[in-house]
Amino acid sequence: MSITLTKAPFRADHVGSLLRPERLHIARKDFKEGTISAERLREIETEEIKRIVDKQIEVGLESVTDGEFRRTWWHFDFLEHLNGIEGYVTEKGLTFDGVETERYNVRNTGKVSFNPEHPFIRDFIELNKIVNGRAVAKQTIPSPNQLFAAGIHNEDVYPDIEDYANDIIKAYQHALKAFYEAGVRYLQLDDVYIARLSAPDFQFKDGKYTREQLIDLALRVINGALEGKPEDLIVTTHLCRGNYQSTWAFEGSYARIAPTLLAKEKVDGFFLEYDDQRSGDFKPLKYIPNGGARVVLGVVTSKNGEIEDKEAVKARIKEASHFVPLEQLCLSPQCGFASTHHGNKLTEAQQWEKLKFVVDLAKEVWE
Repeated sequence: MSITLTKAPFRADHVGSLLRPERLHIARKDFKEGTISAERLREIETEEIKRIVDKQIEVGLESVTDGEFRRTWWHFDFLEHLNGIEGYVTEKGLTFDGVETERYNVRNTGKVSFNPEHPFIRDFIELNKIVNGRAVAKQTIPSPNQLFAAGIHNEDVYPDIEDYANDIIKAYQHALKAFYEAGVRYLQLDDVYIARLSAPDFQFKDGKYTREQLIDLALRVINGALEGKPEDLIVTTHLCRGNYQSTWAFEGSYARIAPTLLAKEKVDGFFLEYDDQRSGDFKPLKYIPNGGARVVLGVVTSKNGEIEDKEAVKARIKEASHFVPLEQLCLSPQCGFASTHHGNKLTEAQQWEKLKFVVDLAKEVWE
């Protein structure tokens, strides 16, 4: 059976990452300690991916992911396999709400380009075989704009930020081509950097650029990366405010970026976080072109296991429909359940219950 992708993002969708089972945590620990081989670790990952693909289909999702089970981080694992980027252990972690993250980051060490041997290509091919046409296999990767996050750009390699941007654009154009040739038809770009451009406390790059200049650059980078993409490759973006063990990195509405990025970003859908007061109101949605990108409302939280009140969620969807037509809206959790290997603070059973809640509620609203 083949799936014709005409509705992505779907009425009931999800961001992609899922809680790692204890078996996988143990296998990774055993691999690091040298008690199992890389091949055995991959076998265990594959077995667990098969299980959670079946479970996603069972709860009624039309798009499924590998849960990011082969990754440690939602972004670093992809970025550090680009040419000109390397991962390294930092002196301290990033600051989230009351939490310091595990110490790790990536940095620019040379000219940036796409690595044709990137391991994510093989990972997707294997995922697609597991899915076997029963649903749409979605590939998630960090947005090209993540390479503009603080501390990554090396001015010794790229004195001119425009040259850095142009090479990133080309690298992502090649990445999209490689994923398409591997069978990807639904690709999601996860983007904390763009969301942060709207945060009141955003720190600008050494005072060299204004917020408006960086917003303009971000738009040019994302649209440049999408230039020439195949028509039947659906690309969405998830604008995230940070998700680490159920904590967050920053707050602020999408108001500052909406007139440029929500209005002009050439994606097929926006996954937007709206699960608490930090997210602001729905007014920025007025910049989404009528009949343009779908808006996936992340009004169901992935940060805890409590199921939202159904009528309250319906009321929020109705409120959003004052700014974007109902037929242009979809529903999902506000983020993944495990943006890093640590995972959020809920059980796997609660995770599946949340996803089924999204599926069932979407049927009530749109069918």
